[in-house]
Amino acid sequence: FIMLTYIFMLAWLGVTAFTSLPVYTYFNLWTICRNATVVDGANLCLDLRQYGIVTIGEEKKVCTSSESFIKMCDSNELNMTFHLFIVALAGAGAAVIAMVHYLMVLSANWAYVKDACRMQKYEDIKSKEEQELHDIHSTRSKERLNAYT
Repeated sequence: FIMLTYIFMLAWLGVTAFTSLPVYTYFNLWTICRNATVVDGANLCLDLRQYGIVTIGEEKKVCTSSESFIKMCDSNELNMTFHLFIVALAGAGAAVIAMVHYLMVLSANWAYVKDACRMQKYEDIKSKEEQELHDIHSTRSKERLNAYT
């Protein structure tokens, strides 16, 4: 279970890293939208090549002066999508924290059980030795009684 939990934790760590990329992209897009509304007449552009969305040889920019960009900034879908990506990132982060916690608890319990097994073996050996000592003592006592009679 420890190894399986460790593998799942690494998988969830990958999911967390994967969900952080859209949050970063949408945050940059949201910042450009907010700055475009604050500074009138500014032509801010977002180069999609830096995010790996398009290939390096293809030049694809999204600028604030275009009608589609203004429409995108005014839409509720951008804000809703940004919040949903944040919730997905928070959920994946919570899953990683839960996996780390479970891994620590599982390791501690395994160590406790391993120590309890060693203690049980020690108690068994100790009781056998005590029984042998008791048997030796009782046989010697019988021999002494027989010697006096």
